[in-house]
Amino acid sequence: MKKIVSVILMLVLCMSFITGCQNDSNSNSTNNASTEDESATTNKIAINVAALKGPTAIGMVQIMKNAKAGTALNDYEFTIAGTADEFTTDLIKGDVQIAAIPCNLAANLYNKSAGKVKIIGINTLGVLYILQTGDSIKSIQDLKGKTIYTTGKGTTPEYTLDYLLKSAGLNPEKDVTIEFKSEATEVAAMLATSPNAIAMLPQPYATTVMMQNQNIKIALDVTEQWEKYAGKNSTVVTGVVAVNSDFADKNPQAVQQFIKEYKESVLYVNANVDSAAQLVEDFDIFKATVAKRAIPYCNITFIDGSEMKTKVSTYLKVIFDQNPASIGGVMPADDFYK
Repeated sequence: MKKIVSVILMLVLCMSFITGCQNDSNSNSTNNASTEDESATTNKIAINVAALKGPTAIGMVQIMKNAKAGTALNDYEFTIAGTADEFTTDLIKGDVQIAAIPCNLAANLYNKSAGKVKIIGINTLGVLYILQTGDSIKSIQDLKGKTIYTTGKGTTPEYTLDYLLKSAGLNPEKDVTIEFKSEATEVAAMLATSPNAIAMLPQPYATTVMMQNQNIKIALDVTEQWEKYAGKNSTVVTGVVAVNSDFADKNPQAVQQFIKEYKESVLYVNANVDSAAQLVEDFDIFKATVAKRAIPYCNITFIDGSEMKTKVSTYLKVIFDQNPASIGGVMPADDFYK
């Protein structure tokens, strides 16, 4: 009997020891998981991201949504501005770490700041369209003798239009009259009041104008015309994603995480136009009704690496040949491409 009691006591002690070990193991696992979660949270980096109202901002709306929900890979704070002047100084200084800006402006900032701004991707290809109320414009040559209303003097639209006119054998200073307006609404007003008016506008402003006046329609896709004259190896690069160089050098993982999220956001926007359009309105970029119709015409993308370098350098060379000052006087060096 004593032997049986001894055996039972031994079993009880063993069971207690095993249970204790398991509890310690579970406790350690829980603590490790907790530590990993805390580490994942504390490893998030605060990043200020700026973009312009329009396609350069539309492509990142899923990141904006995730950032608001706290599920983005980093702690992003977004600024959506009417003009790039509102944040370019901060981008050079590093107070804004990442920004979606016009391609030629990125080259300008790179040259102006001695390389403090570089690019990590193309986020928007051609978004310019020539609009008309009649049906007389079927080619660039048909613009001869016409008045063209547009925005963007001293920026990509002006240099793009000049290139197309010259490529078609027209003199921008003699064969056409180009009237620059400060706002797309002014251009829309000219189209509404003049039955034969012609305009060149970017998306989604072109869509907005057509929605307001059903007599206005697309006459020419500027990107198609560009590729007709420059060849398929060259295309219009409207927007790029720029990064502050010091930030990129010190935080390579955070930059790669942003690129990953941007690519996913672009896929989402192009595949889910309705829900993406609602996000565009939620973040006060454009009305959902406009975004829904405009997104298919915005050429929203994300291209990085060697393909980015080829497309951007080819495009900038054409712009440089039109006006060297448009990109800061010299072609960017290889380190412009991060």
